[in-house]
Amino acid sequence: MDLLEYQGKQLFRAHGVPVPDGAHADSVDGAVQAAEALGFPVVIKAQVQIGGRGKAGGIKLAKDRGEAARHAGAILGMDIRGFTVHELYVEKASSIAEEYYAAIVLDRSAKKPMAMLSRMGGMDVEEVAERDPEAMRMVHVDPLIGFQDFHGRRLAFEAPIGGDLVRPVGAMLAKLYEVFVREDATLVEVNPLLVTEGRDVVALDAKVTIDGNALWRHPDLAELRDLSAEDPQERMAKERGLTYVKLDGNIGILGNGAGLVMSTLDVVAQAGGRPANFLDAGGGSKADAITSAVEVILSDEKVSAVLFNIFGGITRCDEVARGLIEAFRKVEPDVPFVVRLDGTNDEEGRRLLAEAELPNVHTEATMLAAAERVVELAG
Repeated sequence: MDLLEYQGKQLFRAHGVPVPDGAHADSVDGAVQAAEALGFPVVIKAQVQIGGRGKAGGIKLAKDRGEAARHAGAILGMDIRGFTVHELYVEKASSIAEEYYAAIVLDRSAKKPMAMLSRMGGMDVEEVAERDPEAMRMVHVDPLIGFQDFHGRRLAFEAPIGGDLVRPVGAMLAKLYEVFVREDATLVEVNPLLVTEGRDVVALDAKVTIDGNALWRHPDLAELRDLSAEDPQERMAKERGLTYVKLDGNIGILGNGAGLVMSTLDVVAQAGGRPANFLDAGGGSKADAITSAVEVILSDEKVSAVLFNIFGGITRCDEVARGLIEAFRKVEPDVPFVVRLDGTNDEEGRRLLAEAELPNVHTEATMLAAAERVVELAG
């Protein structure tokens, strides 16, 4: 779950991370009132879960009430890379001497947190890192030991940054690591990490991603979910207890078990198709779960054909067939379905489908044949 900047900074404050004073607003009047309370100059910032706000015109400096109102009015409703701005963050302007980049990220390949620091922060940091990989310094942190002073010193010396900043930047990284661990984050990023003219180190931005699987431990963070920013199919699937990930293709996929679904995606791609989703109905799938799964898959307008790949162990193929029959009665799909049933009660399942005479439903005996058929039907 991605947090907006102001939400991330609320977390930062709770963990002692220095941030400029600021206030949330969702209207022009609210932004003006916040600006006057903070004192000019202020920065008006669009609150969207995407980078590139500055380049898109979503971050503006306001020196007086008129500029604050004008900028707030222009930014509210703005489209930034597909995200509409509904909220603002009004922040006290800071004196900038240097801009760094700092982050704590979960490195899944190493199975460890990784601390990152670059003395080249601000806009286009990705291009800087691509152009000069040595500009981004990284160190893995043993989760059993945690972030230590020597981690901060190593990054500071390798970056390299001024000697007077080694301790404060190290302390900042330690605080960010604390946020990362205690809030079950997978990413805590500050760009830019600001060095003021007074040589203070301040988090001028906050990009925080919380592990959705850990939200039960953080009910206060779970309440911050922005449902409007979530993919509608993924949200629908979550509400129905289904494991669903939206992809870019046009062939809907349903299987029972994560391994089988991933194999199905590979086989469909091998046959020349492009899967539209990953949907695991789970072991022991009942008829109502199959009905819900069909509704979720077909809610994606790009889907032009659907493949059901069921290997019956705990899952009974006759239950899957009943679910599909019920789904056709409720939804009345207008796209072809290819169904492969194998395992527990597979013959009964195929018999039920044959007797139901569902329109545009095709059965195949093997996964490869089913994949080739659905690719052909998807056009």
